[in-house]
Amino acid sequence: MKKNTHPEYDLVVFRDHSAGTTVLTRSTLATTSSQTIELDGVTYPVVDVDVSSASHPFWTGRGRVVDTEGRVEAFHRRYGNATAKSAAETQGPRR
Repeated sequence: MKKNTHPEYDLVVFRDHSAGTTVLTRSTLATTSSQTIELDGVTYPVVDVDVSSASHPFWTGRGRVVDTEGRVEAFHRRYGNATAKSAAETQGPRR
């Protein structure tokens, strides 16, 4: 590799406060963090994240589909009958 071209790739801890979890991995974000954390007697840079797999509704199973403001019903009101009529018109008269 060329020198001074690639960012430093080192161990870093990603911390999710909402779930109370930490993940030790390698990343180029190690140099951008000013905070540190001690794990198993070793000090690592820490990056705080808002959402991780430990707190995301999709991965925790707490997710649900929410139809905000009745968008599905509004679609059916606008286009529900029109699509049925246009399908009948394209087939032509029955003989």
